[in-house]
Amino acid sequence: MTRLSTLTAGIAFLLAPAAATAQDEGSWLSGDWYLTLGVTGLVAPDFEGSRDHLFSAQPIISLGKAGNETRFSSRNDNISLALVDQGGVRAGLTGKFLFSRDNDSAELQGLDPVKWGGEVGGFFEFYPTDWARLRAEVRHGIRAHDGVVADFAADAFYDVTPEVRISGGPRLSMATAGYFDAYYGVNATEAAASGLSEYNADGGLRSVGAGGAITWKVTDPMTASLFGEYSRLMGPAADSSLVRERGSRDQFTVGVSTSYRFDFTLP
Repeated sequence: MTRLSTLTAGIAFLLAPAAATAQDEGSWLSGDWYLTLGVTGLVAPDFEGSRDHLFSAQPIISLGKAGNETRFSSRNDNISLALVDQGGVRAGLTGKFLFSRDNDSAELQGLDPVKWGGEVGGFFEFYPTDWARLRAEVRHGIRAHDGVVADFAADAFYDVTPEVRISGGPRLSMATAGYFDAYYGVNATEAAASGLSEYNADGGLRSVGAGGAITWKVTDPMTASLFGEYSRLMGPAADSSLVRERGSRDQFTVGVSTSYRFDFTLP
């Protein structure tokens, strides 16, 4: 699947429930909307749990009804459609694209590839103060894995100037066995083919860490940022033979991103 078709599919997915609601309520889609599109270039682990790093690019997509101005957003926020937006509280649908993980690298040879797919679910965020945001996402895997992933983040932010903001805070992620089995499990056949120890994963804590960013508001609709993150694999991920014997529990990511907000009105 091409990156363009992937983005189109994601937008269509997010609009589907809105369209269904519109049929019931008539005018839900009417009004002012925004669509934020962008791209992130980053140096990150070759695969989750790898000790090697490589450069890659990821899309940025956010869609919602215009209303109260969003006080803060993070690169960790996945594709979102806010169905509730009361300024201090936002909630709605969220989704994430998962690209395939092949077994071309030496560390993964002998393991079954992980198919491309996605995760869909919901998000909830609120602002306990004017300078902090708490956000949670719970997503169910599609095709790539059949587990449930829950991500939690807390960010404090400060405007150095009207155009430059610094932010950062802790991260925590959990998942069920279906997720860990796809990305960290090693069955008997894979163990014989790869040389790794057999490993059957349970659900539990996935990682803890922290991240920070410097964001520059280039123009009113255009934003650029520099970011860095660290996560420490925990629980079933850290116990996997893939991580213990060939990978690393320490995961570092640095990168830059740019995005542009499009405002539009639906009749």
